[in-house]
Amino acid sequence: MSRSTPFFKMTGSGNDFVMLDGRVSSAASWSPERIREVCDRRMGVGGDGLVVLTPEAPDVVRMTFWNCDGSVAAMCGNAALCSTRLAEHLGMAPGEGMTLATGAGSFRTRCAPEPWQAALNLPPVALPVSLPQVSLQHGELRLHFGTVGVPHAILEVEDIEAFDLQARGRELRFHPAMGAAGANVNFIGPVREGEPTAIRTYERGVEAETLACGTGTVAAALALAGQGRLQLPASFLTRSGRRLEVNARLESGKAEDVWLGGEGRLVFTGVLAG
Repeated sequence: MSRSTPFFKMTGSGNDFVMLDGRVSSAASWSPERIREVCDRRMGVGGDGLVVLTPEAPDVVRMTFWNCDGSVAAMCGNAALCSTRLAEHLGMAPGEGMTLATGAGSFRTRCAPEPWQAALNLPPVALPVSLPQVSLQHGELRLHFGTVGVPHAILEVEDIEAFDLQARGRELRFHPAMGAAGANVNFIGPVREGEPTAIRTYERGVEAETLACGTGTVAAALALAGQGRLQLPASFLTRSGRRLEVNARLESGKAEDVWLGGEGRLVFTGVLAG
């Protein structure tokens, strides 16, 4: 890593990232300690994670992603939306269609016509399943578990505001039913016809609430749609007030042709010194 490294601060519906051009700063040069320093909101730039984008072919870009605690994450939907817009902005790949290579596989993405909007095409995924072995608390309705790039718990609640997200999110994130690596925990409010469904997220690796979670929103949409309680395409209202859109085709316990649409906005650019 050079002494002065250009960076791009981007946000996907409030899920924010420090983004780097891999042609200038290689992914291999970033240690967990340095990632934590840069993502620190008081002593660094601040972000939910750090991304290095590296072109591998005329329409293929490698997205290497770390959580703000320095841990590697296989996939992040909002980081993918931001990566798509930034890859087009930097001339790494055409905005009308590219492939993002990630730790969870390769995904087709494209820039949307609206300013700083993008769409991500996810591979077929199994519909989330219920977790009856986990005891529910007052005000909690149903709990599901599914993997969309990374594992997600989806907890339906009566009131999206009336619970301690930090405490309950951390408890469920480390519950044995989530597996050894744990899971993101996505809380969703009641489905109301004609309105976007509210969603909040406790994100592993950040170990706190983030303002949006792209793959978690997809998992939530598929959990509800799989039970016939939500029609796709569907809109979700994130904690930031921005919307994420999910569409898919459900067939025999699977979701095919899954799409996530949302924001990938450049906020500012800068230079990391030292």
